[in-house]
Amino acid sequence: MTQAIPTLFRSKGSDRAVIPGWNNILPSTQDALELQLDIAEADMNRSQALLLIEYWATNADMTLQSLLPVRAFQSEPKGWCAFLPAQGRVFIRAIDPQPNPPLLSAHGINLDPQTPVGTLVHIKVEFPRAPLLNEN
Repeated sequence: MTQAIPTLFRSKGSDRAVIPGWNNILPSTQDALELQLDIAEADMNRSQALLLIEYWATNADMTLQSLLPVRAFQSEPKGWCAFLPAQGRVFIRAIDPQPNPPLLSAHGINLDPQTPVGTLVHIKVEFPRAPLLNEN
């Protein structure tokens, strides 16, 4: 049995790849903003790192959740994006389980219902550099 390769949509404005499922999340609500994910150049070769992206339409309703491996940026030099309505909250968590202790960073954005359609929001993801060893 052959698996079909999912269609990859691109943003008309930025030509970034759209994370599958991250447009028209709420059928009765127009997408208002393009969330652009920017990985620091120094982190592009991380083999285990990923982004956990969650959209909550209401405080009680996690509407969509996706994992995006950082290595997906290697094949998409223009990057990845998601389209969101102007309501609810979005959380982006950067995770790299490879080092000990693992790296975790979280960022949350409250989406303002007054956000104009076509708004761009850039999220820069940069993992901390390894600390220098103390040689005492």
